[in-house]
Amino acid sequence: MRACRTRPSGLWQARGVSENPSAVLGVSGYRAVIEPDRWVPGAYTLIVDGTPQSHVNLDDPSQLFFEYVQRIGHVIDRLQLPGQPITAVHLGAGALTLPRYVETTRPGSRQQVIELETDLVDLVRANLPLARGSSVRIRHGDARAVMEKLPAGLHGAVDLLVVDVFSGARTPAHVTSAEFYTAAATLLKPDGVIAINAADGPGLQFVRGQAATLRSVFGDVAALADTQLLKGRRFGNVVLIASPGELPLDWMPRLLAGGPHPAKVVHGTELVNWIGGAAIITDATAIQSPPPQRSIFQVGNRE
Repeated sequence: MRACRTRPSGLWQARGVSENPSAVLGVSGYRAVIEPDRWVPGAYTLIVDGTPQSHVNLDDPSQLFFEYVQRIGHVIDRLQLPGQPITAVHLGAGALTLPRYVETTRPGSRQQVIELETDLVDLVRANLPLARGSSVRIRHGDARAVMEKLPAGLHGAVDLLVVDVFSGARTPAHVTSAEFYTAAATLLKPDGVIAINAADGPGLQFVRGQAATLRSVFGDVAALADTQLLKGRRFGNVVLIASPGELPLDWMPRLLAGGPHPAKVVHGTELVNWIGGAAIITDATAIQSPPPQRSIFQVGNRE
């Protein structure tokens, strides 16, 4: 199925298009749909296999909707000096929400996006186009394989590496291991930051394992999420951040104050205690993240 070649300025219906733009993705076979936000003019949600994956406000790309994306946005705001251009690599394209955010809040930034599903990129770029003159470069292929072959000039030069890789509602196993994170670490500057979107259910066994694995590779790690979620009481998204050096301590109260609320930042000794006995994940032991119950995130493939 080809993506509809219409523009997203609220004119789909006006141009006689009765369905929301959609495409069947060639690699996974999942159906991706772009739906207008009923409550925010100029905003849209990308839904893949019934799971809302991205939300973007084309009229104001600095507005972030999903809680976990807002938390990553706060991390981006803390990098370097406010408004200063950065070098960023994004694993997973979605609707290009964070690349748009970086471009808007830090003009002149150099950005690379890696995405496996070419059909998804085509759907998004046709219906939710990037601004003219955008400096976002999109590379096609498996996130880990392409990341490991990025130009030598990016090694040790990246301020921000975002890992937001999902196949449907689950993170593939091969982007969760110590070997993967070791390769990722070679891209970062000494004070660069990797930010991971990790989804998990009650008990947070998967996320705790990810935190343990990050601690085995990076100099400093923190976890950001809703307070009740970090207690392992429900399914949701935890943002894990790590750096080759130490995360600035003054970040912690600022990230906490930034919300969304209720919010908690787990760091230092508290993080060690929170991880508990979770094992470090290797390529040999890695598994994909647990699926959510369909009633939690998935909304069905609506027309």
